[in-house]
Amino acid sequence: MTALGKEETAKPAAAHVLHMENREKLTLAGVEDVSGFDENLVLLETSLGALHVRGEQLHIERIDLDLGQLELRGRIRELSYDEPARAASLWTRLFG
Repeated sequence: MTALGKEETAKPAAAHVLHMENREKLTLAGVEDVSGFDENLVLLETSLGALHVRGEQLHIERIDLDLGQLELRGRIRELSYDEPARAASLWTRLFG
């Protein structure tokens, strides 16, 4: 509850959308944070996990984290997601 007595509602996760044009322009939605960047690597936190964009001469053209939007330009070579570690099942933990 807020100080005014109104209930706060949890902000739903933004839809994660990628649109790439000719491997030179990448438009994303659902971006929550930029963890780091240089001209060869951009590290993003999205609504579906960490996303690594690798390439050359990468630069962020536009960013609006309030809306979860980002536009990236350069020579895009690779997009990869870090999958969160899955918890082992009870059976696996007990019997290896």
